[in-house]
Amino acid sequence: MTLTPSSSIKLPLLNFQQQGSGEHLILIHGLFGSLENLNMVAKVLAKNYCVTSVDVRNHGHSFHENDMAYTSLAQDVINLLDHLAIEQAYVLGHSMGGKIAIQLALTFPDRVKKLIVADISPVQYPAHHTKIIEGLKAIDLTQVNKRSDADKQLAPYVDNIGVRQFLLRNLINNNNQYSFKCSLEFIASCYQQIMAGYQGENKFDKPTLFIKGGNSDYIQITHKEIINKILPSSTVKIIQGAGHWLHAEKTTAFNKIVSDFLKV
Repeated sequence: MTLTPSSSIKLPLLNFQQQGSGEHLILIHGLFGSLENLNMVAKVLAKNYCVTSVDVRNHGHSFHENDMAYTSLAQDVINLLDHLAIEQAYVLGHSMGGKIAIQLALTFPDRVKKLIVADISPVQYPAHHTKIIEGLKAIDLTQVNKRSDADKQLAPYVDNIGVRQFLLRNLINNNNQYSFKCSLEFIASCYQQIMAGYQGENKFDKPTLFIKGGNSDYIQITHKEIINKILPSSTVKIIQGAGHWLHAEKTTAFNKIVSDFLKV
């Protein structure tokens, strides 16, 4: 297998961080996040694996492009694996990152050893980030001298302070001038692609684990049919008392479930 891009055209590569040694594990974050979101997972698993955390395109310090189809997002990960000469890896994705991981496994099954999907299903979801996008785009960065200034502007659109703090991690300060490191423009224009479900006929029959937050409704019983159809070797673990951010809310339980699954 050739593990470097065959084209002479230089492909844009995802920003990444790598730690640990051993078999390869890829971590993919969710919408409006960055590779830092899964640090608590990466640090623990790096004791036994070579963990590569990525910034999805239009997020973190990765490149910006006006296309967020899951086929493109999965290809971005493959391009990075080729660049790093990683033939096979375990893949874990949370939320949007889980959809990317699913697409990756379905399109490139030979490159994925096992698949872990954290609190998302391969289905189309109703638009539920429109107020967030509206609020972030409404922030007047010329009036932001400290992060709390942005928080005050965002509060009328997002009432949950924890969500606001997560979103405002996207703010960076360069010479006392704040800007967003994520591409709000492209995330907004590609939002329907991000909400889309899997429409293909491929199957990934290697071991797959869905981890659901007990208080989250992202994975529902009505999704079972599509999950069983395209991921026939899948199982589900539920972390009681956790919501959508289960890896941050119940880190110890989440990491144990992941570690146990990878060991088998």
